[in-house]
Amino acid sequence: MNVLISGASVAGITLAHWLRRHGYSVTVVERAPAVRPGGYKVDIRGAALKVIERMALLDAVRAARTDVRSGSVVDASGKRVASMDGDTFGGRRHDDAELLRGDLTGLLYEATRDGVTYLFDDSMAKLSEHADGVDVVFASGRTGTYDLIVGADGLHSNTRALAFGPAQQYVRDLGYYVSISTVPNHLGLDREELTYVGPGRTALTYSTAGETTAKAMFLFSSEPLSYDRHDRAAQQRLLADAYTGEGWEVPRLIEGAQAAPDLYFDSLSKVHMERWSTGRTVLIGDAAYCASPASGQGTSLALVGAYVLAGELASAAGDHAAGFAAYEREMRPFVNANQDLGPANIKRMVMRTKGQVRISMMMLALLNRMPGKERMMAKAIEPIHKAANAIALKEY
Repeated sequence: MNVLISGASVAGITLAHWLRRHGYSVTVVERAPAVRPGGYKVDIRGAALKVIERMALLDAVRAARTDVRSGSVVDASGKRVASMDGDTFGGRRHDDAELLRGDLTGLLYEATRDGVTYLFDDSMAKLSEHADGVDVVFASGRTGTYDLIVGADGLHSNTRALAFGPAQQYVRDLGYYVSISTVPNHLGLDREELTYVGPGRTALTYSTAGETTAKAMFLFSSEPLSYDRHDRAAQQRLLADAYTGEGWEVPRLIEGAQAAPDLYFDSLSKVHMERWSTGRTVLIGDAAYCASPASGQGTSLALVGAYVLAGELASAAGDHAAGFAAYEREMRPFVNANQDLGPANIKRMVMRTKGQVRISMMMLALLNRMPGKERMMAKAIEPIHKAANAIALKEY
């Protein structure tokens, strides 16, 4: 069976790996000219760690760890209000792995490049399904016919638009925006993360092992913004406007983000769909069930979803409709548990008022002086670990 995957994402490349293992012929089409490097740090927890282990990539993932050793919340003067070890600060425990997204996709790509056909700098422009497959016209003008189409192309999925209809039917805005970029490490951070919280807006920066630069992340509440998501200048203006007059090192971080070659800017949104498949086309990862970056589980959902979809298709022995249906049955409770995390998490990450910020800083300062603070934090992050393990992976 010949499968076309749209998106050289974590979900897309992981699916390519498992489909190839099950004997499928796989092509991945990616709009970018290459697998995207860099990116923000991502966590792999629970069931997703088992997927990585079954891919024989666990040692490589651990070798690429960010090694962030500590995290602190700071006030406007730069004083550390509360500090803790990096794993506790990042909501990790046990064997959880953290690495840069680009490092993960790079590992996945290297593991699949010899057995999978990659078409970079291209995308699907038209899908025409018939009894024997799906005819695809690509943006480049090339054509092809495939047995199955898989959309692993993110929140703004091209595949979903072509096969299911406009994004407005499925994408739900949470009322916040996020921006991430590489910035100069002007604070001289050494595997450390600093977070500053202002009314309606949060900014943080961190450094990781082996990197001379730092990353900056901005989260702010907002009514829906009207802009072209391909217009970098517009995104820069919106980001700068959102943080006008903010304290701490925020002006320097905004300045660094303005000059960054890898600026990312988007809404915090979830994707809800009654079905993830139609005919011979199916969606995985953010395209089907984006939980928003606030959930902390997007990467794990992508890894697990790819593993389950490939396994259920293989178990269905050529009956793609049965395979798609089984994939949804297996994944739906896991997806629901993880999607529930985002709205609750973002309310703790971005405080709406000065009063909320002040009370939060007082509570953090008190917590910082109490014995056993790591144990108390561990209880606070229990929901994410419960959700990360809310599926029993089959052996396909």
